[in-house]
Amino acid sequence: MELLTNFPLVASLVAILFAQFVKVPIQFIATRKIDWKLVTSTGGMPSSHSAAVTALTTGVAIEQGLNSPLFAVATIFAVITMFDATGVRRHAGEQATAINKLIFDFNRFVSEAKDFPNAGEDEKQKKLKELLGHQPIEVFFGGLTGIALALILNFYFN
Repeated sequence: MELLTNFPLVASLVAILFAQFVKVPIQFIATRKIDWKLVTSTGGMPSSHSAAVTALTTGVAIEQGLNSPLFAVATIFAVITMFDATGVRRHAGEQATAINKLIFDFNRFVSEAKDFPNAGEDEKQKKLKELLGHQPIEVFFGGLTGIALALILNFYFN
């Protein structure tokens, strides 16, 4: 039960859950479509990764202070995580989009080939996951979400 009193951990977990859940209504406002798969997917607005690491860092700052070594570690961890979300993971998603288009075009091209109709559907339809990373704005709002939730939760915890 001590785990449930670890404020930085609880704040981070709440931030992840909140950020993942709030993606559904945000997407609905933008597209007028409800997609519950967003609750368990990567990418999208806001970044749950950013929300988690900023909630963790804010929780550590509240409990340990801004001059503690633990706050320094949490801050660097947050910066690296948020940088990665807008860099490597985002570009991997863009590459997945391009590869999926190439696969689609290739499948269309060979659809009249002799052996292609006999291939399994899984082979014909295999797609890479495209929503891997985040736009900088998604990371920014994920970070704000984490900080705000940690401050709100701190008010109720203490």
